[in-house]
Amino acid sequence: MTDARIAALDRVLEVTVLLGRDMTASLAGEGLTVARTTLLWRLRETGPSTQRALADALGVSARNVTGLVDGLVEAGLVTREPHPTDRRATLVTPTARADELLAGMAAGQAELADQLFGGMSPERLEGLVSGLDEVLERLRVLVPGGAAS
Repeated sequence: MTDARIAALDRVLEVTVLLGRDMTASLAGEGLTVARTTLLWRLRETGPSTQRALADALGVSARNVTGLVDGLVEAGLVTREPHPTDRRATLVTPTARADELLAGMAAGQAELADQLFGGMSPERLEGLVSGLDEVLERLRVLVPGGAAS
């Protein structure tokens, strides 16, 4: 393996650690976890969903989703409602508070993207995205469950 490959992996790992630390601290300030936030983002993309659909989309067990939804209901970020056409199912719906919270997170994400990448030329940024796409493609094959991400 070449030194450049090791250096690239070291940088990716450092970026992962720093972004993870920042995200965890930001979410903790809102009383959220990464898992709960991931579920909220999914609901933002899809709208109201059954817990089974959420479990499938997130690649976790229905029991796991039940625990996540319980916490989000307690926090006032989602509601559970009977499914209008399937009496066996329950719909999970984001609340207005969740919509506001996610809008704020999206704004924060845009601000961070500008801080990190605003000084890069379009060509360099395109190269970075292309390179990271290749890394992600390989990781999704190498890491169990990676294809569901």
